[in-house]
Amino acid sequence: MTSPAPNPIGTPGVPWGPAEVAAWLARQARQRSYEAQVLHAVDALRPRFDVIPYGRLDYHPDSYPLLAIRSRDWREDLPCALVTGGVHGYETSGVHGALEFVDRHASACAGRINLLVAPCVSPWGYERIHRWNALAIDPNRSFRADSPAPESAALMALVEPLRGRVLVHVDLHETTDTDESEFRPALAARDGVAYVPGEIPDGFYLVDDEDAPQPAFQQAVIEAVSKVTHIAPADAEGRIIGSPVVAPGVIRYPLRRLGLCAGITDARYKTTTEVYPDSPRASPEQCNAAQAVAVCAAIDFALAHA
Repeated sequence: MTSPAPNPIGTPGVPWGPAEVAAWLARQARQRSYEAQVLHAVDALRPRFDVIPYGRLDYHPDSYPLLAIRSRDWREDLPCALVTGGVHGYETSGVHGALEFVDRHASACAGRINLLVAPCVSPWGYERIHRWNALAIDPNRSFRADSPAPESAALMALVEPLRGRVLVHVDLHETTDTDESEFRPALAARDGVAYVPGEIPDGFYLVDDEDAPQPAFQQAVIEAVSKVTHIAPADAEGRIIGSPVVAPGVIRYPLRRLGLCAGITDARYKTTTEVYPDSPRASPEQCNAAQAVAVCAAIDFALAHA
């Protein structure tokens, strides 16, 4: 992992204002194509699934349609499973793991549970391989009323009619070396606080809901994923990214209080996956597979214990 470089924007200890955000935005460049890599993949699923537009992001001069994939055999008498990816656009396997789940595994859910999959919540961030949106806002701290992030507001509006019917929600993420080398230092600079270095865990882990934990559910997902990729160990203090490890590969956050995506429904079973794509022990294919397997295991457990 590389050490963070001094942030070139703003004054240390002073939060950013509009001028600093504009200077930051001017440094961001498109590095890959949402249309070619995501929208075309979604189009390929249209013969088997319904594709639902749920909004459009306009960041001049760019405009991005927001699409969700839904079970074609949707039944009002069945519970719902929500899968979200790309809330942080740079977390590649969250996007492509969601698409892999739909392509390879979703047919097994027919007649058992309704599926709603939003594979790329933050397309501007996807194209620029960034954690934030074009407003220098983290969508995954913005799932709250009057959200300042249009990505988060659009997803909440999509999900709101189903909020009480969602049985299981899996939000697909990654923890990367750039979290420490780039994004956390930028966050500290943006907020005018000191950057405190952390440690990136080597392996897959999950984030449970501190306010409504489901330890057996989390462990079932960990066991399934362990057959695909390795599980992150605790550090010397028994923690992962600063939080106590409550079971192998599992930590807990207060999801709704932090404005996290995994807290947007009343689902009994909810989890945030964290894949480590920078490990020498994990290929991109393994990372995508780990995300898809996590979704399958989560749905299977939820249905068996509903």
